[in-house]
Amino acid sequence: MKRIATVALTALAPVSWGSTYAVTTELLPPDRPLFTAVMRALPAGLLLTALARTLPKGAWWWKSAVLGTLNIGAFMPLLFLSAYRLPGGVAAVLGAAGPLFVVGLAALLLGERASLRTVLAAVAGAFGVSMVVLTAEAELDLIGILAGVISSASMGAGTVMTKRWGRPEGVGPLAMAGWQLTVGGLVIIPVAALVEGAPPALDGRALLGYGYMMLINTGIAYWLWFRGIGRLSATSVTLLGPLSPLTAAVIGWAALGQALTPVQLVGMAIAFGATVAGQIAVARTAQPFSSTEQNDRNISMDLSDERVRR
Repeated sequence: MKRIATVALTALAPVSWGSTYAVTTELLPPDRPLFTAVMRALPAGLLLTALARTLPKGAWWWKSAVLGTLNIGAFMPLLFLSAYRLPGGVAAVLGAAGPLFVVGLAALLLGERASLRTVLAAVAGAFGVSMVVLTAEAELDLIGILAGVISSASMGAGTVMTKRWGRPEGVGPLAMAGWQLTVGGLVIIPVAALVEGAPPALDGRALLGYGYMMLINTGIAYWLWFRGIGRLSATSVTLLGPLSPLTAAVIGWAALGQALTPVQLVGMAIAFGATVAGQIAVARTAQPFSSTEQNDRNISMDLSDERVRR
């Protein structure tokens, strides 16, 4: 039950990210994706770091810079470049292929065994998403495809390296999320200034949208995401990714009046089923304790042994 609760809380992150499209189109200034990325990442990062009241020490300065660049600073601009040069459906499918990167990197760097069921779940998830978002009119662009693939690889590498490096002693996921969001926002600022110029004027709707993006869509979502990485396997966390485009499709239907065809409904069922099946497959091959729980258990056993020796 504890693992199910952790998976459910972690899943709230990609579900929240699925609202990005609706908020962007309905509330935010048009054609300012990089400014939006900065407004999402930097204020949220500073707020979480202030709440955690902890700064990196020693090697964690450069580790935070690497992770923040992979998970935020490189990922978001490349994602937006892909979205601008490709139809939204193609970009979403490239993002849905992210779990395949993580499965391979986790096996190579973390020793996480990827069962056939896990791989099939990742493939089925991407296939289901493609049924939801792809259209017959979708056109391909080489630069857009490369940007989409690299953005997925960047986020995948960041997820795996976050798991590999863990967290400094006494530091929780709130600080880890804050450090990485701050670094990511700082990395994006010069790119946004070069590409988009001066910030746009903001009205009440824009401030409401950016407030939601900063607090809910980014601050809380990334805190839950990094919390999940600390308690679950990297593969388990990334297999939740298809929930983002599925949520976007549901919001588009419920709030924006967008129609859902029978093919899209079948695709949603396949993608959601693959997400659930992937979690079951990972749980069957996972260790009985996550890394955080195992460390706590080892500390407890060490203390018990010390009392016995005394």
